[in-house]
Amino acid sequence: MRALALVALLVLAGCGERAPDGAVTGRITVFAAASLTGTFTRLGEDFEAANPGVDVVFNFGGSSGLARQIGQGAPADVFASAAPSTMAQVVDAGGTAAAPVTFARNRLEIAVPRGNPAGISGLADFGDADAKIALCAEQVPCGAAAKRAFDAAGITARPDTLEQDVKAVLTKVRLGEVDAALVYRTDVRSAAGEVEGIAFPGADGTVNDYVIAPLAAAPDDAGARAFVEHVRSDRGRAVLAEAGFDAP
Repeated sequence: MRALALVALLVLAGCGERAPDGAVTGRITVFAAASLTGTFTRLGEDFEAANPGVDVVFNFGGSSGLARQIGQGAPADVFASAAPSTMAQVVDAGGTAAAPVTFARNRLEIAVPRGNPAGISGLADFGDADAKIALCAEQVPCGAAAKRAFDAAGITARPDTLEQDVKAVLTKVRLGEVDAALVYRTDVRSAAGEVEGIAFPGADGTVNDYVIAPLAAAPDDAGARAFVEHVRSDRGRAVLAEAGFDAP
């Protein structure tokens, strides 16, 4: 299993097929939201173990950027988005082979560097011009969810940096480059020991539905559908729950 840049994907994309025993073989390319990096990497390993002839290749990034790449013809078998609105761009262009399904939910949490040196206590601190703040850009799902939180709380956020995916935001916190950020609860958990999480009132309003679908132009339609079912299986749900995702 490999995570490759888009250029490499364009070169390496290939077709898969079913072995005589029904196992999937060949290469399956999965475009997935950055916040799924840890869980999908594990699920990809499981899928490869169950199908020894298959190679799962991941392209992780901001959902909006991935949808744009798919629309531009990037070869991919599966798309997993952190929000239905981003998936809708692909659906509206006729890019899915089946109706998207919700497989997990996630919500935002305040992330601060270990020890919380700036003394961040809540969402109101994101409106403090003296605080160093990182947020996702509004066009990606984590940024859209953050905007909902700020609008509901009547806070005008003053970010020092806007990133294109949540992992980039989390890195700013881990390196101590910012005092606080809004990331998914699962990202705080994945960086345990390096960052600390602070829950805030209204977090229920930041819940994003994660949706997945096989793609119409999939080089490996059978493999794409098999991987989607793997994500939705009991094993998939267990891995997602362990990472902190809510069940759909």
